[in-house]
Amino acid sequence: MKKLMMICALLFSVVTFANAQQGGGPGRGGMMMKPEERVKQLDEKLKLSDDQKTKLTAIYTEQAETMKKMREEGKDGDRDAMREKVQKMRAESELKITALLTEDQKKTYKTWQDEQRAEMEKRMKERQGGGNN
Repeated sequence: MKKLMMICALLFSVVTFANAQQGGGPGRGGMMMKPEERVKQLDEKLKLSDDQKTKLTAIYTEQAETMKKMREEGKDGDRDAMREKVQKMRAESELKITALLTEDQKKTYKTWQDEQRAEMEKRMKERQGGGNN
């Protein structure tokens, strides 16, 4: 179960990163979607209650602040250690997020994450295959 949650958290972070690359804003600071945008995206898929939106916004805001601090602290540091910290932080956030969802929302959320992962893998294959012809 722990491994599954880690995989889901990593997947979610990769999906978020991929979405941000498509239009996340200018500069390095724009790589992640704003907390409000992330909640809006989830609301479209999961039909969140106002309470869930408030709590998710707080989780995503905390995550964004933590990521900013980690980036500043780890500019010249060990990338593997940084990656490990980020994965741990995202896994913790993912646990908080799924704890807020109803059983039906959790199913829809997982399906959506799987779809996002499949789309990302497809784009990655297209990029890799494009230079080999």
